[in-house]
Amino acid sequence: MWLTGLLRRHHEAAKFLVVGGVCFVATTGVNYTLKLTVLHQKPVTALALATIVSTILSYVLNREWSFRTRGGRERHHEAALFFSVSAVGIVLNLIPLYASRYVFLLRVPDVSRPVQEIADFVSGIIVGTLIAMGFRLWAFKRFVFPHPEARPRSRGRRAKAGPRSTVVQHEPNRPTRRAAGKPATGKPAARVKR
Repeated sequence: MWLTGLLRRHHEAAKFLVVGGVCFVATTGVNYTLKLTVLHQKPVTALALATIVSTILSYVLNREWSFRTRGGRERHHEAALFFSVSAVGIVLNLIPLYASRYVFLLRVPDVSRPVQEIADFVSGIIVGTLIAMGFRLWAFKRFVFPHPEARPRSRGRRAKAGPRSTVVQHEPNRPTRRAAGKPATGKPAARVKR
């Protein structure tokens, strides 16, 4: 009971965490694919590229699902802000890995290969992702999607709201609104004799 109430109150954050989980899997998969093949000497670059790929995925999922009713900005401004916030998130994501490798020297030959890989995973994938995720959640709600209920929830709910009005031309260049099903002239409809 308390869990459903908590999820209902924080539904955007819960959806954001689901998207984060999907992007976490994407980041990890792309990172290790690159790191174990073409970028085995450049782990920070591999993580940066993996994070960029997952950031694009994150934009689509967050805009269309997590924050689908939030908005308040034109689409190109929203996208520019999203990717700016995400760029800061990428830097925040890379700092722990950089520190692990080049400040604490948790790399081969100073440590064994398993220790290096565990340190990379914990610092870059776990710690970096958590720091960046916290920042992104705050910044997305504050700057990118600032206004709740700015976009309609779904087409089904809009249709239930009642009859929609339609624009009818009475005189040239003077549109007026009428409820659906009423005559366009404003006069009562003529009865048809049978």
